[in-house]
Amino acid sequence: MKVVILAGGRGSRISEETYLKPKPMVEIGDAPILWHIMKTYSHYGYNDFLICLGYKGYVIKEYFANYYRHMADAITYDFNSENGVEVLHTAAEPWKVTLVETGLNTMTGGRVKRIQPYTGDEPFMLTYGDGVADIDIAQLVRCHEQSHQLATITAVQPEGRFGRLKLNGNEVTGFSEKVRGEEGWINGGYMVFQPEVFRYLQEGDQTILEQEPLKNLAQDGQLNAYRHDGFWQPMDTLREKNELSRLWESDHAPWKVWND
Repeated sequence: MKVVILAGGRGSRISEETYLKPKPMVEIGDAPILWHIMKTYSHYGYNDFLICLGYKGYVIKEYFANYYRHMADAITYDFNSENGVEVLHTAAEPWKVTLVETGLNTMTGGRVKRIQPYTGDEPFMLTYGDGVADIDIAQLVRCHEQSHQLATITAVQPEGRFGRLKLNGNEVTGFSEKVRGEEGWINGGYMVFQPEVFRYLQEGDQTILEQEPLKNLAQDGQLNAYRHDGFWQPMDTLREKNELSRLWESDHAPWKVWND
């Protein structure tokens, strides 16, 4: 089963990092968040990736074109040799990566529609290129298969964004901490689609996956939810990026389900 990753957005809310690179290439530790996402899928045996490019897609192309050099522990540059470069040791991922230009300003549904020729007549997985989770991909796939529905999304409960004031009239009597789940269940990405889902995507680049397509699937009784109660964190702001980096550098990254 192929894994489709949406990696074409501008990431305007984290513009401190994305004015020179696309959001999926913002680094957590010493690797782009895109790499972290791919490592999660690879841990469960899914190594065939379709990456939807858009904003500054050439940065992602250059990253994979030079992947062995990016990941090498040692490189020798021998200027007396005809070859000139020898990569002495590098991490060899079992990945097949297809990079597809899906338009600079294309919406999420339009990007998915554009990769239809590359997915074949088979189910595929889809996720966003800007968030990580400790989701069990094998359980997600089983949940989808057992549902016999056309689409499965992962439902997550994010942390509450704000603490709450306790008021007695105009007097503040205390504070309550942010509560997980107070904002309800939301779509956390990590989706599985049957090929028939393409029928719900209109031609053109302005289709937003999270609006009419998913709503229509739900109305038709074809949208399943896999509930994930574990760690899930998008990287929408610089604060969130720094928190993910802190977790990674402290060796307490919950999404690191793979072995080194």
